Amino acid sequence: MGLFSIFKKNKEKKEEAKKYRIGMEKTRKGAFSRLTGLFKSHNQITDDLFDELEEIFVMADMGVETVVEFIDELKSDVRTKNITNASELQPIIVDKMFDIYLKGEIVNSNLRVNKNGLSVYLFVGVNGVGKTTTIAKVAHKLKKEGKKVIIAAADTFRAGATEQLSIWADRVGCKVVVGAEKADPSSVIFEAIKVAKQGNYDVLLCDTAGRLQTKVNLMKELEKMKKVISREVEGAPQDTLLVIDATTGQNGLVQAKAFIEATEVSGVVLTKLDGTAKGGIVLAIREKYNVPIKFVCLGEHLEDIEYFDIEKYVYGLFADIIDENDE
Repeated sequence: MGLFSIFKKNKEKKEEAKKYRIGMEKTRKGAFSRLTGLFKSHNQITDDLFDELEEIFVMADMGVETVVEFIDELKSDVRTKNITNASELQPIIVDKMFDIYLKGEIVNSNLRVNKNGLSVYLFVGVNGVGKTTTIAKVAHKLKKEGKKVIIAAADTFRAGATEQLSIWADRVGCKVVVGAEKADPSSVIFEAIKVAKQGNYDVLLCDTAGRLQTKVNLMKELEKMKKVISREVEGAPQDTLLVIDATTGQNGLVQAKAFIEATEVSGVVLTKLDGTAKGGIVLAIREKYNVPIKFVCLGEHLEDIEYFDIEKYVYGLFADIIDENDE
């Protein structure tokens, strides 16, 4: 049974994906708004139909390469060749969207965990993507799961960064380790690890600078941080998470390039997914960087962060079509 049929028939599954459905409404009403009318206006499967689908998906920020691959696979699918009515293409599109993300692989979207002690997570990304609030949301989520969480304010370069993170940490109820202004970020992380070990913390979340003068400086700074972390905690950092603002679309991918090239990114946190009409960026990230999405932020409140789930995400994109005849 395909993903389309599973969500069509399973109300419990839909309820589990409710946050994605609500959070991705702008995408369905924006870039994807033409889909319903498109299937109703085409009685047959034609090249014009595929051209219009291609345009819609490109406008949804799925990425040109991803869209071309997607349309080619859609055309060559055996099921496509056996239908004549455009509306019958809907479940195939939904199922293919799921497949295009996985690419035949098992994609592990879970955070890596140190089973023998402290788990350390580095957050990287350009200024303005919501990195500070994301750290607070992750801290809040992990605390609700019973983890003892501490935060390192290692972005010592941006004016006000430490104060902003401290305010969020206070709201969440987390201890935060800070250093002097312009202090060596690695020294802040070193101190945070020492405090975390002494306090038997489960998780350390590390903020980092969003902008250094050159990519070389960025690379050296991140390498230094990772060296300190791995020396003090075996196997750490467990994850280096790149924070990307979904509302910046393809520009966000370009801005993130320096971090991808400067360090080994093991996962992505996509912020403000609820605020964009072009939510197809998840697939563009997978195509461009081949790293899994770990979290998506679907609102402004501390609770509005979800572990990424490709099934729920695809439902969020196509919920209107899937639910169309369920009333």
